[in-house]
Amino acid sequence: MIETPVVPTAPRRSLSMRMLPLGLFAAVIALFAIRLGAGDASLLPSTLIGKMAPPLDLPGLDGDAGVTDADLRAGHVTLVNIFASWCQPCHYEHQYLVALADDPDLKARGVRVIGVAQRDREDNIRAFLNETGNPYAKVALDPDNRAGLDWGVYGVPETFVVRGDGVVAYKFVGPMDPISIKSMIKPKIVEAMK
Repeated sequence: MIETPVVPTAPRRSLSMRMLPLGLFAAVIALFAIRLGAGDASLLPSTLIGKMAPPLDLPGLDGDAGVTDADLRAGHVTLVNIFASWCQPCHYEHQYLVALADDPDLKARGVRVIGVAQRDREDNIRAFLNETGNPYAKVALDPDNRAGLDWGVYGVPETFVVRGDGVVAYKFVGPMDPISIKSMIKPKIVEAMK
């Protein structure tokens, strides 16, 4: 009689060993999901808070006077709004920024809004402001994002509250809306006036 050779078979993995890769994958996905919703992007920390604002020497839109350090140390609170005409959240926040710049109480206290257009073309900036209104006392151009890097900008829009002595008092990341203006930005402006 001819014997059939016995072929060794691989040991059967237990169900838990077979499910381990799937479990690890699910754990990684859950971790990403938790971190994605971990917090308010507007609360991202800034190493600039409580320090002198980084130097600024940027040209102005259409050959107007640019923005320099002196603009941030003129004795009144300044909002520095980093924006771009190509930025959809900037379009969303713009109406609220116009209203904030027109606030009679803030105007009476000398609060100014300065815009820094990041990686944008002058014709696009001009068209954006002509269409939506211009809340800015000055518009500076930062085509290569050097000032943005110095200021630690993650993306547009971002807004900084700068005290009259040039010290950064607050940083708001993302588009402003009526709630954030009332609950965070205006109180920080008033605090920076003290």
